[in-house]
Amino acid sequence: MTSEAQTAEQQPDHYDGFAEAYAHANENGLFNRWYARPAVLDLLGDVAGRRILDAGCGSGPLVADLKERGASVAGFDASPAMIRLARARLGDDADLKVADLTLPLPYDNEAFDDALAVLVLHYLEDWSGPLTELRRVLRPGGRLVVVVNHPVIPPVMYPEVDYFATVPNSEEYDFDGVSATLTIWYRSLSAMSESFTAAGFRISAISEPPVSPDTPPELLPPSDTDPTRFIGFIFFTLEASPTAAPEI
Repeated sequence: MTSEAQTAEQQPDHYDGFAEAYAHANENGLFNRWYARPAVLDLLGDVAGRRILDAGCGSGPLVADLKERGASVAGFDASPAMIRLARARLGDDADLKVADLTLPLPYDNEAFDDALAVLVLHYLEDWSGPLTELRRVLRPGGRLVVVVNHPVIPPVMYPEVDYFATVPNSEEYDFDGVSATLTIWYRSLSAMSESFTAAGFRISAISEPPVSPDTPPELLPPSDTDPTRFIGFIFFTLEASPTAAPEI
């Protein structure tokens, strides 16, 4: 952990300053292109005809993947620069909005069959409002796929940190030659589960998948065992309860 952990969450437009570099670095990077995206698509299965919301869609790669599979997809991101990149990828008629997950979302109740929050929630200290809003826009029985940094990372990498505390960690990253600081809030597995339940979800699956079998070998980390499996992200498939979503 950084010696002076950043306690404030990233501003909504935090990615604007390095949006193009971030999008380019992730287009064929191991963690997004070959790990998170294919795993999310596998969890969703057949999406033809389904209405899906991508929360924190970035430059739109998952929106594009899902549209190719026959889904009707809406996406939003708090970064105007990211939405501009998504429009360049998907066209001006794509259902894309600039919106902040920590605020009420610009969608009707029960408007979607599925929703995604891929590598988004771990930037937030408080999950209650965002999860409640995602539950509100999902039909009863709808699915929410959540992907966040694995909760075992702090005990392994930062043993001095209390695993059961919700704590921020700021680190410097290099995106295609552009340096940027990101702050991730780590929390225990039980804290995640409690947040999901409080917002009106039940956990139907927890996954720790390998990378895509099509991953270029040169991108895999060195390993004495199986390089396609490593501790990186944890994937949840949640089901929206059949009762009304709780009020914020």
